[in-house]
Amino acid sequence: MPNLKLDAFDRKILEALQRDGRLSNVQLADEIGLSASPCLRRVRLLEEAGVIRGYQATLDRDEVGLGMMVFVGVKVERHNDTEANAFREAVTALPEVISAFLVSGESDFLLQVVVPDLRGYERFVTGSLLKLPGVRDIRSNFAIQTVKTPGALPLGHLPG
Repeated sequence: MPNLKLDAFDRKILEALQRDGRLSNVQLADEIGLSASPCLRRVRLLEEAGVIRGYQATLDRDEVGLGMMVFVGVKVERHNDTEANAFREAVTALPEVISAFLVSGESDFLLQVVVPDLRGYERFVTGSLLKLPGVRDIRSNFAIQTVKTPGALPLGHLPG
């Protein structure tokens, strides 16, 4: 549960902004049933508390020439803090890696990678990924079709 005590208005704000992050404060206030000033105050508090982490445009990766998505399982040599932190730091600097997770199971880390094509993936693997500290093994799973993309977080567990 978040450190900030969220109420029904906060939930409505979060749901509305997840649907459309470009809503003006007046539009948002009208939609959730608050006046503009308290609505803005709540949004700023949610931002300051880190509940709202930012606003961004969602791009179509095919339209920007990144037609291949690969999920890469990475095994590392050692599981100590120094090695893991070195890998984490290095992987966050790779622009092709759009998300990375420490996971349980066969792999130690799971990376979501986007590249233009197979040749681009080969360059990424040989020129970047295999050069990261502690990488022992990688397993690549190529996305054939996107069924669902990241969307709004479910907020049904919050008051509302």
